[in-house]
Amino acid sequence: MPELPDITIYVEALRSRILGRRLERVDVRGPFLLRSVTPGLESTLGREVRAVRRIGKRIAIGVEGDIWLAIHLMIAGRLHWQDGPAPARLGAKNLLAAFSFDAGVLTLTEAGSRRRASLHVVAGEEGLAALRAGGLDVLNTTPEEFAAVLESANHTLKRALTDPRLFDGIGNAYSDEILHRAGLSPVAMTLKLTPDEVGRLRAAARGVLHEWIATLRADAGAKFPERVTAFRAGMAVHGRFGQPCPRCGEKVQRIRYADNETDYCPRCQTGGKLLADRALSRLLREDWPRTPEELENLKRR
Repeated sequence: MPELPDITIYVEALRSRILGRRLERVDVRGPFLLRSVTPGLESTLGREVRAVRRIGKRIAIGVEGDIWLAIHLMIAGRLHWQDGPAPARLGAKNLLAAFSFDAGVLTLTEAGSRRRASLHVVAGEEGLAALRAGGLDVLNTTPEEFAAVLESANHTLKRALTDPRLFDGIGNAYSDEILHRAGLSPVAMTLKLTPDEVGRLRAAARGVLHEWIATLRADAGAKFPERVTAFRAGMAVHGRFGQPCPRCGEKVQRIRYADNETDYCPRCQTGGKLLADRALSRLLREDWPRTPEELENLKRR
């Protein structure tokens, strides 16, 4: 699932292409893609793009009249850009939608057979606020704010980092990288951390996210980002099961539960312990949502 660094680069690429441009046409082919009714999709047509923002893991495109198109890519959704007018036929099998601007065409595709990506059309800041889960942006927060949110509930660190009600835009991949950088177990409980560990976690989160934004920005250059993936060369542990940890050389291990996976280094993060017992399974069942949809649909109570 594209996370904060990936969404940030998408937003930057779109700003340079569609700000000040007019949205001329929207073709929706995925019958379950559009998840809102009012305002209607037709209300966005013929309007100039005034803003492009990241709202959690969503990309929000604002047009004249303070109307917003909010796209959530979920796991397999991806965006693509083509300069110039739309072709007469948009033939990709996995095409869900095409947004035709007077500068080019933005298309949304989704790999696989499960259609999880979504599009909402909302009005104003109130409409955008309804899509926010309420999580803290770790790149713009004080140590005190970070600690207060982290300690607001007793969860595993993996769950806390990926809970959109607690922290904004962090998912499966970058939570693994953050925990490895901090040298903390994914199943350590938030209320048992020392002040030093809380500080290390915040520093790791900010460092990992900033560094990957810079890396992805350099990789994309002036081109539209097409190689958006959760598994990247240069990651320390995520997607590297069985490979050596770049810090200590120990083999990276993983935990799987339902649709969730966590990669970690036993030597760097868990004192050499492999996380694979019945108690862990019970803990994961109680603390982690079973599907990405459940996690993304969490709202702050």
